[in-house]
This record gives sequence, structure tokens and C-alpha cells, in this order.
Amino acid sequence: QVQLVESGGGLVQPGGSLRLSCAASGSIFKIYAMGWYRQAPGKQRELVARVSSGGSTNYADSVKGRFTISRDNAKKSVYLQMNSLKPEDTAVYYCNAGIQTMFVGDETDYWGQGTQVTVSS
Repeated sequence: QVQLVESGGGLVQPGGSLRLSCAASGSIFKIYAMGWYRQAPGKQRELVARVSSGGSTNYADSVKGRFTISRDNAKKSVYLQMNSLKPEDTAVYYCNAGIQTMFVGDETDYWGQGTQVTVSS
């Protein structure tokens, strides 16, 4: 079984910073791309940031220049540094990873349970 666990969410004032972490565990053979998605009430889930196994990154236009995604392959973790936070960033943030297990040959998407980020004064 593969599990992704997020941490680091919470309440922060506009203009503040927050760092999200996501650690993968289980029978993992290889981790491909990792990313962060978010979903606000009444909104569709959207991609926030993504980092490939080779380190290339992609960001949503709304967070470009403010958020930074990174990964630590040794720790099987991905991080999201969020700076200059805005109320519009308020959402549940979900960790995502493409993972090949030791028993299944094809890559499969896995999701964390989500962590709440609230930006409010």
C-alpha cells in the first residue's frame, strides 16, 4: 500500500508564508512527477504546481512568482513554499504523485487526504 501524507497547513494572514510538506511511503519502486492541487468551496480542483522526476516545474499563473515547489527524492517528499499569500489562496491542498509500486508495473496516481490552508486577517 502507498500512502501520501500532507502537513503544514493552517491559518495565515494575507502576505504571510506557509510551507506544505508531503511524504510518500509504502511499497514504492519509483516516483515520477509530484504536485500540489487545491480546491476551494464551490470551485473545481486545480493544479497549483508540479515537479517532474527530473526537476522541471510548472505553476498555475495565479501562483507564479509566489509559490515554489521542490522535492527530496531521498525522503520521498515534495514541498510547496507559499509566500505573499492571498485570501484567494484559501483552499484544501492535495498532494499528488505518480508512483510505480514494487508489484505493479505501470505508473499510478496517488493522492493525499488534503490539508486546509486559510488566508485571512
